[in-house]
Amino acid sequence: MTRGSDPVVDLGLQAERTALAWQRTALAMAVGALVAGRLAGPTFGAVSLALVLLGVVPAVVVLEVSRRRYRAVHDALRTGGDLVAIRSAGGPIAALSCAGLLVALLALAFVLLR
Repeated sequence: MTRGSDPVVDLGLQAERTALAWQRTALAMAVGALVAGRLAGPTFGAVSLALVLLGVVPAVVVLEVSRRRYRAVHDALRTGGDLVAIRSAGGPIAALSCAGLLVALLALAFVLLR
């Protein structure tokens, strides 16, 4: 006996979970930049404030791009639009990579200059 495929309860849940994961990632990026700046403050002085801003900006970019993408996916699912036409998640991934590189360079400088 074969069963038919289970009906999809809500197509928007997967997109919502993905958006929430990107929001958590953006929050972690911002907190990491703030903590790194706080720890690097005595060593680097005012330069650490600029480094904090350089770490927080990618977090804001990730948050905003993920929100726009979620709205686009949600609208496409609700109206039966084309999901293929929605841009890929390259922007948040690139911002996450830049922030990770920045934190790694800050940690290296912190260790070498201490």
